[in-house]
Amino acid sequence: MGTDRSGDDRATDALMQTSRLMTAVVARTLANIPDTVTVPQLRVLVMLHTRGALNMGNVAAGLGVNPSNATRTCDKLVDAGLVARSTDPVDRRRGVLELTDHGRELVSSTMAARRAMLAELLDRVPARARRQLAAGLEALLDAVQAGPEAELFTEPRDSALRWLR
Repeated sequence: MGTDRSGDDRATDALMQTSRLMTAVVARTLANIPDTVTVPQLRVLVMLHTRGALNMGNVAAGLGVNPSNATRTCDKLVDAGLVARSTDPVDRRRGVLELTDHGRELVSSTMAARRAMLAELLDRVPARARRQLAAGLEALLDAVQAGPEAELFTEPRDSALRWLR
């Protein structure tokens, strides 16, 4: 770990401002999804989209909630036709959740809208600065994934930053 702390406040402040920007981008893209889908439900849909089929324990861990809360969240997604529940072929005592075509379409369109909004913002940044931004964010993500925060990621780091290049 580096000991040069110069610029830390500036980097922290810039990251805080970027966090607010990302929250605004997410809020705008959430406005395009049906009112019946909550933020925790969208998180489940994104987890299933990026990780593939999951059991309820994986979903609960990904959401940071107990299994009964995850079950209620997923039941609503099944009722809405966004998620399908089936039996795990390896362990028939366990259930498996997967996106339906409708669920995949919802996640894909939401992520495409988010990606387009971010790309539009990045188009205003000079190419050299974009490359530096990508390198800096990749270094941050590498550091995070090497620590206990790695579990916060729902998709591999490489795919998370491909839109910056």
